[in-house]
Amino acid sequence: MIDRAWRYSVVVTMVCLAWLLPVIATATPFPRDLQPISVVRPEDSHLYPSFQGLVFNNGTERLGLDYQRMIRIQHMLYIAARDHVFVVNLTTAVDKIIPQQILTWRSTDVSKCAVRGRNSDECYNYIKVLVPRNDETLFACGTNALNPACRNYRLSSLEQVGQELLGQARCPFESRQSNIGVFAGGHFYSGTVTDFQASDAVIYRSLGGEGRPVLRTVKYDSKWLREPHFLHAVEYGNYVYFFFSEIAVEHTGAGKVVYSRVARVCKNDSGGSSRVLDRHWTSFLKARLNCSVPGDTFFYFDVLQSLTSVLQINQRPAVVGVFTTQTNSIPGSAVCGFYLDDIEQVFNGKFKEQKNSDSVWMPVPEELVPKPRFMCR
Repeated sequence: MIDRAWRYSVVVTMVCLAWLLPVIATATPFPRDLQPISVVRPEDSHLYPSFQGLVFNNGTERLGLDYQRMIRIQHMLYIAARDHVFVVNLTTAVDKIIPQQILTWRSTDVSKCAVRGRNSDECYNYIKVLVPRNDETLFACGTNALNPACRNYRLSSLEQVGQELLGQARCPFESRQSNIGVFAGGHFYSGTVTDFQASDAVIYRSLGGEGRPVLRTVKYDSKWLREPHFLHAVEYGNYVYFFFSEIAVEHTGAGKVVYSRVARVCKNDSGGSSRVLDRHWTSFLKARLNCSVPGDTFFYFDVLQSLTSVLQINQRPAVVGVFTTQTNSIPGSAVCGFYLDDIEQVFNGKFKEQKNSDSVWMPVPEELVPKPRFMCR
């Protein structure tokens, strides 16, 4: 655990959010609300085109669209939902949003799902993973009625390519479980849960052929991951970064507190040996994302809700996220930006450790940090 934080932050104290703003000076007691660039009132939302699914789908009226995620590839928008992926041409969807293509993938395991004792609304195929594998192939995974599965499709025609794959550790079992996924260097990097009970959260690498082994985080070790809520994954340089929130193991007060995190692994990590970290990450590091109002006493926005991909801000690569306060705190939200070179500086900084379950977390003396440090080989 790294004992430093970084921020290029702006704060909005109400629910309404503005775009990236100047850094708040430390002398400011608390930032005042700033005027947003534009506002759409709920009663005016009908003035804008909307898409609510297929009118002839029997489940849509009761369950809604059940949108899971959305990606843009050039001028096409891919909407992953329940049993379907809708493809919208953004150049023509001006007055109406009408899918140009529809991919339908229904589960064949509905009968098995029904006897597992879960909500019958989960006995559909919720498309939870939708990422480009290369310039010609779209990779999709669905819950498949509590039996996750993955497929490859041609981007041009949405025809299935090859055989269906097991979705375990690549896709969650239920629609409300969080997950992330990205292809980097020919491998699929995922963050999800691996079991029906959602007790084993994992950051996982697979589908890379013979080049690199399948790797994962250590199972049932809360210092690696503790009830994470996965938000986003990005490839940058030699690394893949994972952004999520989780229960903070280093919090020593009463009750559970959520912290936002960024974790990093090397793309060329080959795992450990048969004696230590066999088939596990050897380059995994994580740090806290500090989104706060500076001053004598910091006011924290600890819970990451959404994050951009890598942007250029002031000619520097950065990511921008929406954060909120803890559920038992004063309601508030903020937009914070983080430069990737600042993140790297933190990963090269100090570590924290807990020597036993009864001790507090303390900085690791520099002479005890392994040399060379965790770097891509």
